[in-house]
Amino acid sequence: MPAEPAIRLALPEDAARLAELATQLGYPTSAAELAERLPHLTGDDETVVLVAASSDGDAIGWVHMELKRSLLSEPTAQVMGLIVDEAHRSGGVGARLLEAGERWAAERGCRAVLVGTRVTRERAHAFYRRQGYELLKTSHFFEKKLASILSRPNYGSDSWPSSKR
Repeated sequence: MPAEPAIRLALPEDAARLAELATQLGYPTSAAELAERLPHLTGDDETVVLVAASSDGDAIGWVHMELKRSLLSEPTAQVMGLIVDEAHRSGGVGARLLEAGERWAAERGCRAVLVGTRVTRERAHAFYRRQGYELLKTSHFFEKKLASILSRPNYGSDSWPSSKR
C-alpha cells in the first residue's frame, strides 16, 4: 500500500505538474501560464494553493482556496479548484486536500466553505456531498471580456483610489 501523500504549500517548481492537472480538470493551461499565476496566489493570507505530494515529491493533486469577503455575508472561503490525478482518484487524496483547505479557512475565521461545480460533474457532486457539503443554490455565471475597456474614452473615475493595473 503506497504511503499517504504529504499535504504542503505549492512551490514554484510545481508549476508544470499543476498545469498538467489543471488540463486534466478541463482547463488547458500551459506550464508558463501557471508559473506566472502561481506567485499571485501564494504570497498573502487571502489565498492558498495546497499540493498533495507523493513520496517522490511529485504533485498528484492540488486545491486552491480563497477567502471571500462580502457586504452581504460573513467571511467564507471558496474552493477555486480541486483536482487529483486520474491515476490517484478514489483513494482519499481529494478528501485530504479538501480537509486541509477547510482547516486553512477555519484558521482565518471562516465558518463556511463554498464550492461551485459544473452541472455535468456528477462525480464531483457526489464527492462534495460525501464530504458534508449541501447544495446551496444553482447559478449562472456570465463573463465579459475586458480587453478594450481601458482604451475607451472617459474610462474610469477620479472618485476612487486606483488599484492594481
